[in-house]
Amino acid sequence: MKRYTIFATLAVFLLPLVAGAEEPTPKPVTVPFELLKSKHIAVQVKINGKGPYRVIFDTGAPTILVSNKLADEAKLVDKNAPQPFLFGSRGEVKIKTLELGDAKAEKLSAVVMDHPYLLAMSKVFGPVEGIVGFPFFARYKMTIDYEAAKLTLLPNPGFTPPDTSMEGMQKAIMEVVLSGSQGPKVISPAGQWGLVVQKKDGDTDAGVTIKEVMADSPAAAGGLKAGDRMLTLDDRWTDSVLDAYLAASLAKPGTAVKVAVKRDGKEMEVMVKPAAGF
Repeated sequence: MKRYTIFATLAVFLLPLVAGAEEPTPKPVTVPFELLKSKHIAVQVKINGKGPYRVIFDTGAPTILVSNKLADEAKLVDKNAPQPFLFGSRGEVKIKTLELGDAKAEKLSAVVMDHPYLLAMSKVFGPVEGIVGFPFFARYKMTIDYEAAKLTLLPNPGFTPPDTSMEGMQKAIMEVVLSGSQGPKVISPAGQWGLVVQKKDGDTDAGVTIKEVMADSPAAAGGLKAGDRMLTLDDRWTDSVLDAYLAASLAKPGTAVKVAVKRDGKEMEVMVKPAAGF
């Protein structure tokens, strides 16, 4: 009887200690990344235990995007299901688990789509099977070390990311509309350049080739010529067609910007003033 009394007394004293124990401190997870020539961060992830797959880690992406190949292999959709016409989009799916190194998240919304931007990147940089965005990285406090090419992810258990599924985003948009609040407005049209660029399969050299310069265009007035190799536009790299168009879209119409090209083996710079669009 005395023995049981001692055990019971110990249990009474230990109970408050167990009940008041603090949550374990989250441990940071460090994972390597690959910095592509386009300055995108590429990482290796596993989805539903399959992979690894090379994807773009994009802190500006509101959702997760996966290719049809990844979706089929990870069994996110029925492999025999028909694919809609537009870019092979197969709608929204749920990911059971997504692993980036030792960081693991569950029950994430994603969109299955062979996005033309990723298809173009895959041709230049090798396979890119998707984009990891807000639903995953919002669960962590992050540090990006470009010199060491490493991401450090610290779990943030006290924060629950808002719903970024299609239904969730539609609901958020409707709340803004019904509240009378207006979003940002476009105050300037896109600039018009009057040129066409291209980059052939297997071309790994810096820049893109200017295929055509239209007569009486801003590009022609600035001195660009068909056959020039565009290296940078307004100090932004143009190592792919999409890079070139993105750089061009960021230039302000009516303001001259510097374009670096290689012509006949020599590098040179010209100033081009994009015209206002319509």
